[in-house]
Amino acid sequence: MVQDIYIIDDDESSIPIFKELFKNDKEYKFIGVKTEQIDIALKNIPFLIIINEDSLDRDVVELCGKIRTDEDNKITPIIVVSSNSERRHRLGVLKESVEYYIKKPVDTDYIYYTIKNLNRLLNINRRISALTGLPGNVQIHAELKKRIANKEEFSVLYLDLDNFKAYNDVYGFLKGDQIIEFTAQTILKCIHEQFLEKSFVGHIGGDDFIAIVPTIHVDNICQTIIAYFDKEVTRFFTDEDLERGYIEVANRKGIIEQFALTSISIGAVIAEKGRFSNILEIGEVGAQVKHIAKSIVGSSYAIDRRQG
Repeated sequence: MVQDIYIIDDDESSIPIFKELFKNDKEYKFIGVKTEQIDIALKNIPFLIIINEDSLDRDVVELCGKIRTDEDNKITPIIVVSSNSERRHRLGVLKESVEYYIKKPVDTDYIYYTIKNLNRLLNINRRISALTGLPGNVQIHAELKKRIANKEEFSVLYLDLDNFKAYNDVYGFLKGDQIIEFTAQTILKCIHEQFLEKSFVGHIGGDDFIAIVPTIHVDNICQTIIAYFDKEVTRFFTDEDLERGYIEVANRKGIIEQFALTSISIGAVIAEKGRFSNILEIGEVGAQVKHIAKSIVGSSYAIDRRQG
């Protein structure tokens, strides 16, 4: 996923430097922001905020305090770059929970690796599961809130596996973990092939996933995910089960039951501009439409296209 880095720089002198420094790192996008645009920037919940203090007319301590007290940016890292080397000033900035205070002249290699290492650390800390490496519910909620606040047009895909418990019962949890990993990789691959920027893939938990894509035309992406999943998931079954087309599981009474091979269901919610006012509304519709998809045997998808 592309990481948005906002550079607060009223004279815009820093933007070209960062773009040149990271020209070979396509996963970073640098966006210039003037101090009067800070409220707009915070709504977008950037990956990182860099402040060029020398370009500001505003007090940098006050500015950092505003960023840090914003509910959705409590964990957004802040780097202040400044020519002010006075100790009291530096400590005043750091007291606002600013991660780094870098003095000018800036060593470009130093700031390059500082940003790269911040990205690595955040990717580790924000993961809900070491198994999939995908963001969890905190980031999922933040991504949805950001798009609603900005009145964007987007779609949300709720994805989960069918008959996954039966698979675990027959093949064991280690094999079950492998299918979870495979599912995460499938969703990422298919989403990023079509939407590298402004897309998001998260792991809600267990066999439940979510994807947010910047379009309301989602038939193709749902079909792509299902086609790839159904083609590749066969390697997680024995030849005998594949030939039969189902697996057998003994229930609590010892009676053998038959379950179809593991498939994937997708419930898609079309979020046209202004349709939803909060993430709970999206979740409720998502649960309804995914239930429809899961009522169909085999991999399938259903799309909620209601308006208003």
